[in-house]
Amino acid sequence: MNLSFHIVVCAGIVPDPLQTLEPVIGDSGPALKNEMLLPAVLDPWAAHALYEAAHLARGHAGSKVWLVSLSPRAKLQQVMMTVAQKAPFELVALDGPAGGFTDSAEVAGALAAAIEAIPGLDRSRLLLFGGWESAARGAGTTLAMVGERLGIFDQFQGVDELRVEPDGSLRILERVEGGRHQISRCAGPPAVLGWATGSLAEPPNQPQLGMQNMRTILPALQRAQSVALPAAELRFVRVALPSQQRQTRIVRDVAAEEVAREIVDWIRG
Repeated sequence: MNLSFHIVVCAGIVPDPLQTLEPVIGDSGPALKNEMLLPAVLDPWAAHALYEAAHLARGHAGSKVWLVSLSPRAKLQQVMMTVAQKAPFELVALDGPAGGFTDSAEVAGALAAAIEAIPGLDRSRLLLFGGWESAARGAGTTLAMVGERLGIFDQFQGVDELRVEPDGSLRILERVEGGRHQISRCAGPPAVLGWATGSLAEPPNQPQLGMQNMRTILPALQRAQSVALPAAELRFVRVALPSQQRQTRIVRDVAAEEVAREIVDWIRG
């Protein structure tokens, strides 16, 4: 059976996790200290979704990949200079805040509206990809709400593998407790898949592919609509780094069982 898919990947940008991130309260609410000066990368979970989307499209002639991102335009352009070399896609850009202090419901509404406006998108062939989690919007709810707004009710989260069967159905491996996978089956698109780590390595940089992608990415960035996320009902009382607690005691000639018991008692306490 000759199958093709329209794959939309929802992906935000986040500060490079190797940087020191310090939350502060600014004039407009909570933010990260010197946020605009921090180098940014594509959200790691969303990056896996993009690589899996490109791999799936490459194996099914006639498939197409869109990358939809709500991010500050200047930062997004910097990130795209690298991401464009990884996989072929068409960018749909929205100019707006990308931090972790935004309401996921507001973000989902903006993303769903942008997806609905994509010219030529065939909803009967639509696979909505994204990260199961996020390094910024870690609520784990944004992608699911985008799917609901688009009327897609077959949703799978924590996906590590997607296989298209000969009859067009989808075989999906989802993470469950205990380090195991649940095998799910879906008759076909439309469907939402929130990716975990997937099964593919990060693709190497391909400068020629990057140049091809940038021919459409730069105009898309210029057309990016400004999106405000008011979240009038959202209030942050305090933002701070997690407190560190360290209690060290040096002992000798103590049985492993006794050490384990003390650790358990300390955790319970």
